[in-house]
Amino acid sequence: MKSAIELFAALGERLTHFGEDVATQKVILRASAENPWFLPEEIRRAVDALVREMLQRDRLRKWLSAYPTLPVAQPAEVLVIMAGNIPLVGFFDLLCVVASGHRCRIKPSAKDRVLMEYVVRTLRELDPEVPIATSDGADQAVDAVIATGSDNANRYFRAHYAGIPTLLRGHRQSVAVLSGRESEQELKGLADDIWAYSGLGCRNVSLLFLPEGYRPELTMPVIHPKYRNNYLQTRALLTMQGHPFLDLGAAVAVEQREFPAALSELSYSYYRTTDEVAAWLAAHDAELQCVVTENLEHPRRVDFGQAQSPRLTDYPDARDVLAWLAEITPRHETANIKK
Repeated sequence: MKSAIELFAALGERLTHFGEDVATQKVILRASAENPWFLPEEIRRAVDALVREMLQRDRLRKWLSAYPTLPVAQPAEVLVIMAGNIPLVGFFDLLCVVASGHRCRIKPSAKDRVLMEYVVRTLRELDPEVPIATSDGADQAVDAVIATGSDNANRYFRAHYAGIPTLLRGHRQSVAVLSGRESEQELKGLADDIWAYSGLGCRNVSLLFLPEGYRPELTMPVIHPKYRNNYLQTRALLTMQGHPFLDLGAAVAVEQREFPAALSELSYSYYRTTDEVAAWLAAHDAELQCVVTENLEHPRRVDFGQAQSPRLTDYPDARDVLAWLAEITPRHETANIKK
């Protein structure tokens, strides 16, 4: 088998022109047909972000150099149960498992099956020995599980896979902390952080912290028809309830210091000092994915416009996946993984 660096760098080269030829255009159309939330331009955007941030040879080499015990001496069978809220959201876990030297068994979300199957097929073309197989959903002996899903799904995973190592991710959301001095370019980036992928990602900003008296001018992009329908329903419900809100034209903004319940709803809250905001962030850390700001130090801070371009070291939920995988050892006798 090729080294992980060479394999995934080759994948990056292959994906560089994704969407420019007839074959990959058909993949995009099939993925959009199976999941109407996946707009063709956002599928291409997701692939471009992976190529740029995760599939460059130098970045892969620097990332893996921090883990001298990898690849592991004794490969284990690691099941990855993937989410499907945005295109290829489960790819990073696949990358981590293969790069760690373990055997990867994936269970793609039905919402993102077309794209994941294309990536796996491409990896096999690049290296027929790549240790990746697709789970058929039946109970199969595995040594560890990485699963991303709802909080209810995680309760099931915790019970179902009791007795083996699990890395489970539930529902999280992201915030932005503004200073009031943001440039036009930064506010444009913030709008992208909020509405990219129709706001469906855990890295999408849904709560804004604003200095007192500041109201940023945010320009909404063209939105998905399904998002607009959600906006119309949310606006009608808030109106019927007599709940005050700002109408942004295709989304609503409600003044509250908590995450919104509706997809098309944005929360905002005014603050006097950044210490006040830092205290709120610390108290709600288990609910946070990332913090978009230039105004505050935070371990999961990202720049404006970068929330949907995670780097190799931007581990979901701040759990170092490679460090976790480095500790996994085989617990079951498994045959060589079938292609």
